[in-house]
Amino acid sequence: MNSRQLFLTHVAQTSEKPIGIEMERAAGIYLWDKSGKQYIDGIAGFSVCNIGHSHPKVVKAVQDQAAEYMHVIVYGEFIETPQVAYASLLAKHLPEQLNCVYFTNSGAEATEGAMKLAKRITNRTKIIACKNAYHGSTQGALSLMGDEYWRNAFRPLLPDIHHVDYGSNEILDAIDKNTACVVLETVQAESGITAPSKEWLQAVRKKCDEYCVLLILDEIQAGFGRTGTLWAFEQFGIVPDILLLGKALGGGMPLGAFISSTKMMSALTHDPVLGHITTFGGHPVSCAAGKAALEVLMDENLLVSVKEKQTFLLNYLKHPAIIHTNCFGLWMSLQFSTSEIAQSIIHRCVENGLVTDWFLFAPDRLRIAPPLTISLDQLKDLCDIILRSIEESMT
Repeated sequence: MNSRQLFLTHVAQTSEKPIGIEMERAAGIYLWDKSGKQYIDGIAGFSVCNIGHSHPKVVKAVQDQAAEYMHVIVYGEFIETPQVAYASLLAKHLPEQLNCVYFTNSGAEATEGAMKLAKRITNRTKIIACKNAYHGSTQGALSLMGDEYWRNAFRPLLPDIHHVDYGSNEILDAIDKNTACVVLETVQAESGITAPSKEWLQAVRKKCDEYCVLLILDEIQAGFGRTGTLWAFEQFGIVPDILLLGKALGGGMPLGAFISSTKMMSALTHDPVLGHITTFGGHPVSCAAGKAALEVLMDENLLVSVKEKQTFLLNYLKHPAIIHTNCFGLWMSLQFSTSEIAQSIIHRCVENGLVTDWFLFAPDRLRIAPPLTISLDQLKDLCDIILRSIEESMT
């Protein structure tokens, strides 16, 4: 068998038509396949590679830590310097009440841990989530997912989950004395980059405070500068009780986290002991990579140019076939009249050397989320490929 046949036979597939490019290497904003063809990574590995691929400082951090030790014991027993150093650095760049980090393997696992913590703190079971929300695909996170198409095949799921429209006042009526938590994406990703109003998010925060309900903000995609500030919630004038992180958190290595206060997190230490546990969460190599990536993000001032690049995208990406755009930072969706047209353009982009994709709840939209390190000249190249691909798909 050749590589493609082995891939299709022995690697579990999640779609009937995978992209199927055999990648050889990646550096900066670029990917290269086995034939040597170069691609712009227009989605940064789904917002994982915010500082680009194979950054030398991240590679060195991984190599150095792997040479010292990798897995040594189950999470939370040994003092592991990479975990401690990264948790401390994250706390330094977060509000005071978000000072305690529980590292997981992924964003979905962070969601699971946060749901347990909210139930433990409040002794309540009702959870409010939003339609068109995505927080992961594990059983608990799937229960929060805001679309029945994705949930239905795996029922029964967790009970007492209530879905409301994102950005609507329906959520304010739903929050009551039985509610454990409200779980929101600060900027909703898979609906096509949907940002709420500042007033709405502040009203949700206020209502949560009135009923002692925990507000959980999911910044698994929005975090680490994607929206133009380190954390998207900074632009809305609120602070969550629990913050969910993943994707760019690991600098290209698998890592997630839910972050709260030391006082709240201590609830997981007793009644029962080991209230939440993971074998590989906060893996030393992943933490070393993530810390190095965050340091690069801050030291190289990558946040400064995000809004300029947002403006460039809005001004440059114009075509009669694009019927609507959403943009928040270096994070954009282009809507077309049908999902078939969008899929055709996405496939043509790949053929023309740009890796992009669609959205779970918006298959009629094309995703743009390149590494934050992309230059304006490179961003122009990305846009030119999209515009050319639109023209080729429409003729």
